[in-house]
Amino acid sequence: MTHDLPRIIVTAGEPAGIGPDIIIGALQQEYFAHIAIAGDAEVLGSRAAQLGIELSIDTIAAEVDPPRHRPGCASVINLPCARPVVPGQLNNSNSAQLVHGIDMAIDSCLSKQYQAMVTAPVNKAAINDAGINFSGHTEWIADRAGSALPVMMLASNDLKVCLATTHLPLSKVPGAITPARLEQVISIMSRDIGRLYAIESPAIGVCGLNPHAGEGGHLGTEEIEVIQPVIESLIKKGLNLIGPLPADTAFTAHQLASLDAVLAMYHDQGLPVIKHQGFGDVVNITLGLPLIRTSVDHGTALSLAGGGHASASSMIAALMLAIKFADNQIQD
Repeated sequence: MTHDLPRIIVTAGEPAGIGPDIIIGALQQEYFAHIAIAGDAEVLGSRAAQLGIELSIDTIAAEVDPPRHRPGCASVINLPCARPVVPGQLNNSNSAQLVHGIDMAIDSCLSKQYQAMVTAPVNKAAINDAGINFSGHTEWIADRAGSALPVMMLASNDLKVCLATTHLPLSKVPGAITPARLEQVISIMSRDIGRLYAIESPAIGVCGLNPHAGEGGHLGTEEIEVIQPVIESLIKKGLNLIGPLPADTAFTAHQLASLDAVLAMYHDQGLPVIKHQGFGDVVNITLGLPLIRTSVDHGTALSLAGGGHASASSMIAALMLAIKFADNQIQD
């Protein structure tokens, strides 16, 4: 029944990048959902024409629910750019409109008008050059939604990887892995992975920080002093955890067969593995929020904008996963 279908809002991302391209490509697919695009209708129309892709555009008011999605159609909450958009050429005069679209999507999810938001990529430098203090989608959404600690997860069909720390220099990573932070991150993982994927007591593998998970203290003591005690404490509370695991074997097929997700201690410990496995089909998911948010696993790729070479696969995967998550919430 259509009234039970999820309602998804998609932010169009940097208009000069491939955000419009991949949204246009993704909208050619069938989805069992109501989908609205928050962005500039004229940009979508002109980009579709440039790409030679037919796209029927209907503009809708922000307070009106979009109709059920039909392939090749876009229901657009029109947010006109301040300046003309040239594919591949950033113009920070358009950053305020872009951020307004993100805010609209957040607020509409918090109000339950929409059940999930999907974000196309943005250029953080262009937004900051416009005088907006924007460190990234994750932090911006978490702040507006009132979440103290968002947790970054990248997921493919076969692997889910979360990060204990995100964009930090390696020299600052050990100090950031405190017992309190680690306990909070793992608790959020267990709760949200279980809720979003409908998995009872998800099995989580927790990587060590040092080579060979510290080699019994000979290659570092963070495992003994911080990671192992947190794992033991949370196991006593009923969480299903394994670790600390040496990161060089945590992602082997044998080990992953018994896990639903892996927690890496820092950015380049976990993300190269999943991006090597399926770059372009990986979805960025933010845990720890009072809303569902998925995103593509790549940037704005300005050089590809309007050229017909940008793959929509990650946007399609992000949309499908947002719909799945939202549908799981409806069924609950």
